[in-house]
Amino acid sequence: MNDYVDKPGSKTKVFEPSTLVASNTPRRDLTDTETPIDMSRLRAYRLARVREQLVKHDYSACVLYDPINIRYATGARNMSIWTLHNEARYCFIPAQGPVVLFDFHNSSHLSTTLETIDEVRPTTVWFYFSSGPECEPRAGKWAAEIADLVRAHGGGNHRLAVDHCNPFGYEALKRQDIEVCDGQGPMELARVIKSEDEINCMNIAISVCEAGMARMREALAPGKTEIELWAILNNTNNEMGGEWIETRLLTSGGRTNPWFQECSERIIRAGELMSFDTDLIGPFGYCADISRTYFCGPGRPSATQRTLYGLAVEQIQHDMSVLKAGMSFREFSERAWRVPDKYVANRYGSVAHGVGMCDEYPKSVFIDVFEEKGYDGVYEPGMTICLESYMGEDGGAEGVKLEQQVLITENGIELLSTFPYEEALLLREI
Repeated sequence: MNDYVDKPGSKTKVFEPSTLVASNTPRRDLTDTETPIDMSRLRAYRLARVREQLVKHDYSACVLYDPINIRYATGARNMSIWTLHNEARYCFIPAQGPVVLFDFHNSSHLSTTLETIDEVRPTTVWFYFSSGPECEPRAGKWAAEIADLVRAHGGGNHRLAVDHCNPFGYEALKRQDIEVCDGQGPMELARVIKSEDEINCMNIAISVCEAGMARMREALAPGKTEIELWAILNNTNNEMGGEWIETRLLTSGGRTNPWFQECSERIIRAGELMSFDTDLIGPFGYCADISRTYFCGPGRPSATQRTLYGLAVEQIQHDMSVLKAGMSFREFSERAWRVPDKYVANRYGSVAHGVGMCDEYPKSVFIDVFEEKGYDGVYEPGMTICLESYMGEDGGAEGVKLEQQVLITENGIELLSTFPYEEALLLREI
């Protein structure tokens, strides 16, 4: 499998989507007359991954509140954004035994077709919006029901993993002789290795995302506002079966530096850069996390704009060239591209991070902050990774954001994000 190809006359190796796909690599050439995704197989794989982590950590079961975790483990979804901040549904998953979903009232019909769920019960709600000053006693009722399930299906093991639990719930479970353990770490580790069906889901999400990116590129012109362009991406995602966008990171001109400003009503002018990060949750709940910087014509980019862009491309290209299965996170940080001193103050917070149903484990940081902010591990086949670059001088006029999404295979990496770089901004030697 080709890791990269050289463009004629180039000095920098530029990655392209490979035309040679390994036999175990998920396909991207499927048509609408084929069934590319076996959803039952996908759900079985993901639930098995969760249970594997429970056994590995010697947990009897887990209770999941995060809607992304619930969906990963079971395929069940219900008002995902609302339940991200209102603990209105949760799921009990034992290492062995029946999966019990506690869903929002009158919602049991949503999960009747899911073979991963054995029983649906009404929730015992104890978050403040619904329970007010009755939070603590209702948490006790909730804990008693969870403890009954642990005793029935835990084989005498009272170690329970929970991804979200406030103090009332924690104390109530302790009173039931339940040892409360971390549930988010095992879920991140479960989610990290993608199946073929998951990669096919991700490719569909990326296709939707890049359709929106193309519409944004076509619409970019002097007089457009930042929020108008972001709305094109958001609307495309909605129209094509996607779900939500986690941020509104789109800026233009002087608002591109520093990064992490969200879109505004600012009117874009000719000769400016427009940078964005998609953070898009598309069809099937999978994430397309791609960044690009466009040049708003008419006219030609300045030397400074092209320099920033060229450095950002160089960083992405270099880091893709060294990333491989079997490499430790520390080794990748050591071999990653070194940001020039004048851009260090504003550089991006990570070199790379995992991506699945959202941004997820692992995260690789720059080697000079590894001891303070990093952690070690190993990159493995089946991980999907986003490689990041932000290039903008401290106090500079503009900045460039780029990001590519890749799959790690046994033979190298496959580039999943196929949207081209901005031709007008590429340096001549690239």
